[in-house]
Amino acid sequence: MSARGIFTTIAIRDGKLFLWEKHWRRLVHSAERLGIAITEFRESAVEDSLFAKLVEEGIFDGRAKITFEQEKASELWPAVQGTRTSCSIITGPRRQIAKRFRLGLSPYLVNSRSPLAGLKTTNYLEPTLCFEAAKHEGLDEAIRVNELGHVAGGCFSNVFWLKDGELFTPGTATGSLAGTTREFVMENFEVRETAAPFETLAAADAVFLTSAGIGIVEAETLSGRPFAPSGHPILDILTF
Repeated sequence: MSARGIFTTIAIRDGKLFLWEKHWRRLVHSAERLGIAITEFRESAVEDSLFAKLVEEGIFDGRAKITFEQEKASELWPAVQGTRTSCSIITGPRRQIAKRFRLGLSPYLVNSRSPLAGLKTTNYLEPTLCFEAAKHEGLDEAIRVNELGHVAGGCFSNVFWLKDGELFTPGTATGSLAGTTREFVMENFEVRETAAPFETLAAADAVFLTSAGIGIVEAETLSGRPFAPSGHPILDILTF
């Protein structure tokens, strides 16, 4: 049996799905990339199921996770008949975000040439271990670099940095996740995609992390180096 899966996490604010269209588009793209059959699941039906789940569990300000998993026969496990794809939805409250957000450098590299690079798959153990290691060190997140030493992002987030008034973010060729909040930021600001070493990030004027779970957060420190509050308008584009 061969099982593979993809997922997305959506911010719920005032009972509304933030950036739903972007999340669904990414799910479809990831499914196509990995050969997961989700065409039987209509977007409107999944959206209705999600709203029903939110109402049932009383979640009007929190998060929701949609997962598609597929099982099908493979050369190693040919006994499974046909192809089965399931859809599951879980909901929960907002993530608690530290007021003093501290970053470090993760020892775990991103493989930019992996077939899973840039995708949110259910094979998420590596980012989870990365995040747990950061928390063990007393940090709130960690910056990961790829095999070439280029910044790729955080364990569970995308990264932007400010230098001399200009915003930068890693290009997806670094192995960076094509995050929905990242896309939203890039629609609202002029951002230069680049491949940069960690030293460039460490010398920035400000560092921001973005994800559906944390929104947009400004780092207070990176590897112990403090940043002065930037007051950049990137922090004001989310109204929640």
